[in-house]
Amino acid sequence: CIRDSINAEYMGRPQVDVFDCVAPTMVNYPKSRNLYCNGRTCKKHTSHKVVQYKVGKASTLAQGKRRYDRKQKGFGGQTKPVFHKKAKTTKKIVLKMQCAKCKLIKQMHIKRCKHFELADRKPKGKTTDW
Repeated sequence: CIRDSINAEYMGRPQVDVFDCVAPTMVNYPKSRNLYCNGRTCKKHTSHKVVQYKVGKASTLAQGKRRYDRKQKGFGGQTKPVFHKKAKTTKKIVLKMQCAKCKLIKQMHIKRCKHFELADRKPKGKTTDW
């Protein structure tokens, strides 16, 4: 964002405020969305079910894990660096979109945010009375 404000002088664009780059604290996202489906049977806009992507369990048979375990074996302590300097307070959100018609799943990412929630859309014009 700071880079954008520096480049704005040269490009003739209005400068971007540095505070625009801060990640939003709360994001509400609909549980279903109308998106273009690239499946063989669809090739048009269809309804998609939205689910947040979760990382699966790490495999113990992966080549990197086998190599790491072999290197760690025996005497000598920790052989690879362990990362401790965590700087980010947010994560990039990845969504899985599943077509309701052909069940094709595609992934889509959105910006960083502190809190993410999948919610049903509220009907237009209706307000809650407290």
